[in-house]
Amino acid sequence: MAASFAQILGNKRIALMLPLGFASGLPLALTSGTLQAWLTVAGVDLKTIGIFTLVGLPYSLKFLWAPVMDRIALPWLGRRRGWMLVTQIAVAAGLALMGVIGTESGPRWLGGIAIAVAFMSASLDIVFDAYRTDVLLSAERGFGAAVWVNGYRLALLLASAGALVLADHIGWRGTYLALAGLMAAGAVTVLFSPNPPAGGLPPKTLKEAIGLPLRELFARPGIYGILSLIVLYKVGDAVAGSLQTAFFIGGLGFTAGEVGYVKGLGIAATLIGALAGGMVMAKTGLARSLLLFGILQALSNLSFMVLAWMGKSYEALAASVVIENVTGGMGTAAFVALVMSLCDHRYTATQFALLSSLEAFGRVFSGRPSAEAVSLLGWGWFFCLSFLLALPGCWLVWHYRRQLAPHAGEATASESPLMKPA
Repeated sequence: MAASFAQILGNKRIALMLPLGFASGLPLALTSGTLQAWLTVAGVDLKTIGIFTLVGLPYSLKFLWAPVMDRIALPWLGRRRGWMLVTQIAVAAGLALMGVIGTESGPRWLGGIAIAVAFMSASLDIVFDAYRTDVLLSAERGFGAAVWVNGYRLALLLASAGALVLADHIGWRGTYLALAGLMAAGAVTVLFSPNPPAGGLPPKTLKEAIGLPLRELFARPGIYGILSLIVLYKVGDAVAGSLQTAFFIGGLGFTAGEVGYVKGLGIAATLIGALAGGMVMAKTGLARSLLLFGILQALSNLSFMVLAWMGKSYEALAASVVIENVTGGMGTAAFVALVMSLCDHRYTATQFALLSSLEAFGRVFSGRPSAEAVSLLGWGWFFCLSFLLALPGCWLVWHYRRQLAPHAGEATASESPLMKPA
């Protein structure tokens, strides 16, 4: 394992996953949790903030335009990298516009721009996911997913914890403008990224780009059970996190700066958790890792239940955030490796977008129902409910444990016993 880990550290393909994962995660936080904090500080009511979770709807619908990115190659940097460059610059421009508009014009204008940013960010994710799946070799997927998650979670923490702290010093407008600049600067990474090897002939027409990936995917035996697993595996985590920032600030009475500082403690926990998840996947296989990490994710929600019942305790807040980051990093690394293993390289953008969009539904549509549940149950029982919602996904992993690919990164879609066409 030590020799393998040393090889991983010197692998350019895997090393690139860190900055690319960072670019993927940065806009998500700035259109969700950090935007919640901005609206909460500005005095917007909780139910309106719950509606703002619909800003993330493009993440669930990105499969609708993913075939275009499978079919059309821009006239520079290749089939994947050309789209990566354009969409990343567009996201940076949108974040800067959010900072310029602010909340003074009303939540409607800010929400409209945030939706546009989410659309471009979802488009960026489409091509990032396809690039990662195409460029990583089979044996590199477990560690590659872990490094990607490290970059992704670092971005989430910077755009949440860092943004909250920064907002105390330079204001919300300045914070969004600064992070937009960081997003634009990160586009340089795309220029130094290698083109992935050819993975079969791409679709020749847009009709093929839409029809062939779906036909290939749904011809596989057991696919409906796997799709259910994808929908339910992270739903408890999504519900618990849907109003997390509002809970810390509005429910417990912490300041934005206090929440920012304590979330910063999760950086080391995230790094350790995601890398540990990659190592566990390499040793024990995908199915066992998914089950273990799913159970740990579910249990982490109970730490927020305890925090809600304890009240304002900085120590309990720090412990809850660290636990959530460790288990979330593990679970996300395993989930990404699972989705990569299910993709046909000819249609990576479309199939990955479809599969990951299913997972995003829980995150996008949980906001308003979660706000209603909090009003009805209170914060403590709400987090208990999120724990219960995580259990069906764990059961599905157990049910399909013998049919999943034996090891993360050791089986492609065509090699998995579940995914072989009937």
